[in-house]
Amino acid sequence: MSVSPLRRYLAFASPLARLVRTSPDDGAFHPSDTYALRTLGLNVYYGDRKILDNVDLAVPRNTVFAIMGPSGSGKSTLLRVFNRLIELAPNARVEGRVLLFGRDIYDPSVDPMDVRRQVGMVFQTPNPFPHLSIYDNVALGPRLNGLARNGEELDSLVEWALRKAALWDEVKDRLHEPATSLSGGQQQRLCIARAIALKPRVLLMDEPTANLDPESSRRIEQLIVELREDVTVVVVTHSPGQAARISDYVAFLFSGRIVEVGPTREVFTRPRSELTERFITGALG
Repeated sequence: MSVSPLRRYLAFASPLARLVRTSPDDGAFHPSDTYALRTLGLNVYYGDRKILDNVDLAVPRNTVFAIMGPSGSGKSTLLRVFNRLIELAPNARVEGRVLLFGRDIYDPSVDPMDVRRQVGMVFQTPNPFPHLSIYDNVALGPRLNGLARNGEELDSLVEWALRKAALWDEVKDRLHEPATSLSGGQQQRLCIARAIALKPRVLLMDEPTANLDPESSRRIEQLIVELREDVTVVVVTHSPGQAARISDYVAFLFSGRIVEVGPTREVFTRPRSELTERFITGALG
């Protein structure tokens, strides 16, 4: 099913999004939890076809966690489970538990808009809103969610997000030009700014450099590493080299199953599985 960029964005930025919870037993997402995300016995189906098989993962807070694997291994599906975008796919079914800061996001009491407010996403292909300016692409979410009380606060938030995305110096004198006037790499950084302007606690990135030139890819990789100071980053990649360069932890997903997971240096220098070794050395595409 094709989903427009605006519809996907509004799934995160809906004015219904809310996270006003205070007591430990009220179903809150608690940022003090050791792990930003955990999956327990996760299975995902499209109709009768099993895409993810008994996936157990734990993503520590404020780290870059890479999910690597060849095409078709279920990496993008796993990302969409983390923010419940999987529910936009027809015939999708999720079994098991997915914990966001200790709270099961598939519990019937949890509003998916609460989840998407906390878990932002950047897609593989840059998808700025073509009918909006550079400024309005970033400002739209905060406006919908009331994150700024006045124009001055909104201006400050937009500048903060663009600086975090390493884009401010390039666009500060052209904020009201169309977003489509930017290069591909700049558009992807704009999408990152748009996502972090909502102040998520987790940022999902689905092969964010796949369609970019080497220099733009380098800048995005550098940005990902810097972002972990503010947010937990989960990035999907088919490139072992990229996973090695940017991540603190890595999981190797193959045919819907976790083959190996651990600290990146350990997985790359002392892989426990022959399949992992074949993938990181390029013998398995």
